Amino acid sequence: MLKGIAASQGIAIAKVYKLEQPVLKIVQTSANPEEELKKLDSAFAKTISDIEQIKEVASKTLAEEELAIFDAHLMMIGDPEFRASIENEITSNSVNAEYAADCVSKMMISMFESMDDEYMRARAADIKDVEGLIKTLGLYKNKAKSLIGIGNLLTESYGGEVPRDFSELQKLPGVGRKTANVVMSVGFGEPHIAVDTHVFRVSNRIGLVDEGDVLKTEKALMEVIPKNRWSHMHHVLIFHGRRCCTARNPKCDECCIRDVCRYNREKQK
Repeated sequence: MLKGIAASQGIAIAKVYKLEQPVLKIVQTSANPEEELKKLDSAFAKTISDIEQIKEVASKTLAEEELAIFDAHLMMIGDPEFRASIENEITSNSVNAEYAADCVSKMMISMFESMDDEYMRARAADIKDVEGLIKTLGLYKNKAKSLIGIGNLLTESYGGEVPRDFSELQKLPGVGRKTANVVMSVGFGEPHIAVDTHVFRVSNRIGLVDEGDVLKTEKALMEVIPKNRWSHMHHVLIFHGRRCCTARNPKCDECCIRDVCRYNREKQK
């Protein structure tokens, strides 16, 4: 007998369709960390976009409490520690993004499933759902599609030139706010702050800002850093995050700003 959660009230007699989840074999390969981090960034952005689009469609027929599952998925994919753990796996072991995401997801699923609290055990299912979305994006395939799409759109709509406009850049396939900020800063030399996982982690950890999400962190950094230093500080925070202020086991003893770092001061108490 098949058992499951009822989708609607009443009894129906019809053919049964069994949902088969695709079995994706993830193979570990040696890879360039910088390229894999870019792939991961693209996969996360696409996953968030897909969940939001599905939620928007579902909102036309589902009640607010039924839409909570999408919010749970968005919270999971937006969790800085989840993202940072995958990035650390990539940078520490020089492995492909698919393998890193698979390892971290399995570790977190196992951790939640072993908890006594029923609510926390249920969060393992959220991780499985998010993990499946990330995997089925086919990280490298998604990147190739975006590049082809960007090339076509630049040719058709922008005369073969990359638009020197922040909003227009975000209309290109696979280009989100962070990438647009990088292009404006590095490509066109204009003052912008791109907040990736390193910038987010380091700026909040050391006490430069105190925000809970990427957009608020970006705006807060723009307030505390002089405009003519925005682009430079973007690179400084990334460098510090990769070399010293890592997601796991930050090298506080080697840190050049440990005396003014909030995290280090609190650790010393």
